Amino acid sequence: MSRTPFHLGVALDGAGWHPAAWRDATARPEALFDHDYWVSLVVEAQAAGIDLVTIEDSFGLQTSGYGPFELRGDEVRGRLDALLLANTIAAQVPGIGIVPTVTTTHTEPFHTATGIQTLDHVSEGWAGWRVQVSGRSHEAAHVGRREIPVLDPARAASGTDEQQTALIRSLFGEAADAIEVARRLWDSWEDDAVIRDVPTGRFIDRDRLHYVDFEGENFSVKGPSIVPRSPQGQPVVFVLAHQTVPYELAVAQADIVGITPHSDEHLEQILGELGDAELTVERRAPEALRVWTEAVVLIEETHESAVAALAALDDLHGSPYASDAVILADTAENVAAQLLRWQQAGITGVRLRPARLPLDLERITRDVVPVLAETGVLERPASASSLRERLELARPSNRYAAELIESAHR
Repeated sequence: MSRTPFHLGVALDGAGWHPAAWRDATARPEALFDHDYWVSLVVEAQAAGIDLVTIEDSFGLQTSGYGPFELRGDEVRGRLDALLLANTIAAQVPGIGIVPTVTTTHTEPFHTATGIQTLDHVSEGWAGWRVQVSGRSHEAAHVGRREIPVLDPARAASGTDEQQTALIRSLFGEAADAIEVARRLWDSWEDDAVIRDVPTGRFIDRDRLHYVDFEGENFSVKGPSIVPRSPQGQPVVFVLAHQTVPYELAVAQADIVGITPHSDEHLEQILGELGDAELTVERRAPEALRVWTEAVVLIEETHESAVAALAALDDLHGSPYASDAVILADTAENVAAQLLRWQQAGITGVRLRPARLPLDLERITRDVVPVLAETGVLERPASASSLRERLELARPSNRYAAELIESAHR
């Protein structure tokens, strides 16, 4: 696992990550399905030097937990398609990573690969993909191709429930195959495959397009892609992971893994599990894995007012907000101090989840970022021309071109 300068991402979701955020006085619930709202959020992040934003998505209406679907009327329901929205944003806001969530469980990997490739072209090299699996049965019902048993993360984490363990391994095994297919398709055109030579009538060099010939348990993909190789070659792959099997997926295929430690001891445990996975899992991604932490943030001028603001949202919701990630309800200085502790522990970045949008995004960009900048941890290439370059990830060589060169020298 590599140690690099500290990077910042922001996770955008509706009116914010707290389910009652849409009722906050600063929220804009009337704008949640307006693309200008989303563009304004990304403009705010880009102006502050945030490295990337992610956009949440799923195959079903929002719900908490993995039990039976509950259509509550007092929470935000509905969202814009993340990949389509990402292309709209990317065409208007340059110089920041745009990383939509695309689920592997019910999506054809060819469509995912070409969609992310298209985003990389539209953004001129600032695309990423947040990989997500779907373990909710009501989402499977929308597609109708197969049934998904109810996923219980607690039972799955225990490691003693064979059905749950098999389901987890199946979902993440399919995700690993989907990423592998995408990576092959992203390389299926060599960089100089498009000739556009009018006098000779050659638009492409057919010898520089390649079949990917993937055969797996869930699908087979012939290739090549319909999209020429994009500016980054390989858009950035982000995996959020909470337990052993997702850690193994991240070690095999992700450029960045997001982890959710709730204490220093928990962080040490997670890093140990990732280290163990590195000893047994073949690394398929082109560079060393970057490890980021995750945190929900609610920022006020004092610790007491932040705690009170969180409590007020909880009262509106009717129950305390629970998250897979640690909740930092505090001052900008104290939030920054926690991020610096993670950085000193070897973490290379953080994805912050604003509890309230746009309010906590603005407090990240205008209050937390300046505190971090004073320490020098945010120093990075000022003239980066792509997300990979911004994150100090090299542009990978094309695997098929490299194979041809290698075979020619045998």
